[in-house]
Amino acid sequence: MSWNPALDPEIPIGDAVDAIETVIAPRARDLGGFEVRRALPSAARQMIGPFIFFDQIGPVEFLSGQRGIDIRPHPHIGLATVTYLLQGRLHHRDSLGTDQWITPGAVNWMSAGYGITHSERTDGKVRDSGQHLAGIQTWVALPEDQEEGQAAFKHVGAEALPELQAEGKTVRLVLGDAWGAHAPIDLPSEMFYADAKLDPGAQIPLPDNHEDRGVYVLQGSVTVAGETYEEGRMLVFRPGDRVSLKAGGQGARLIVLGGATMAGPRYIWWNFVASSRDKIDAAKEAWRAGDWAHGRFQLPPADDAEFIPAPER
Repeated sequence: MSWNPALDPEIPIGDAVDAIETVIAPRARDLGGFEVRRALPSAARQMIGPFIFFDQIGPVEFLSGQRGIDIRPHPHIGLATVTYLLQGRLHHRDSLGTDQWITPGAVNWMSAGYGITHSERTDGKVRDSGQHLAGIQTWVALPEDQEEGQAAFKHVGAEALPELQAEGKTVRLVLGDAWGAHAPIDLPSEMFYADAKLDPGAQIPLPDNHEDRGVYVLQGSVTVAGETYEEGRMLVFRPGDRVSLKAGGQGARLIVLGGATMAGPRYIWWNFVASSRDKIDAAKEAWRAGDWAHGRFQLPPADDAEFIPAPER
């Protein structure tokens, strides 16, 4: 989820093969009652284009009456969160007053800018009836001149996203420009993000209009340059290479993403991303101060009874 309890993730990597620069094996993280697999940031690679955080959520089954997901209000700066569900529903509330149910196939873009607070829960009828939940949570680092801009939230339903179909593959473009299509959300920098389903033996080329490109094998397997990669692997490719992936005998479902590399380094601490440590230190102090009425951060109006405290270190 968009709450990051790990301050120093260490994820093992595989060997580079041909056009593949890095293979990342995600590390499992327990977020309290459910598990995520975290591919970014890793010991091998902090970012792919502007994407600095990548979690696979579930799949997990919550039975009727179970607690489900209760990510209490927590802060962000300097980034945009992208929540994309494959199964189930999540209730998003934020300090802008947004109250939005997130559903499969929709894209939910929350730009933190100078600061935003939000929660993600499975509550109400969803908790009473139970559900299967699966999805992807990513963070996009904002350009330095937009790090301290105004926060914003944008929801676009699945029906409004471009869907490409050809030769055994279906691709939904979630963000950006790729394969001649353009997704509707205005973006702060060059990037793309797509959900691709491949029939057995189907092939898909990587977009050639982006510098950084990565593929997360969500289901099934793919072959690249004679090597096969099973689900739960993030493949990062060299810039400029023409690359095509072929689905294995059970087909494949892939998350394909990337974009232009960031100008300068990015620092990440808890839920904060910034181009300088000073900006992160200032956000730490503002959250710890807890001045919800007059300070930098406010709690979501419809979910202000509790919050996640900052880590000690």
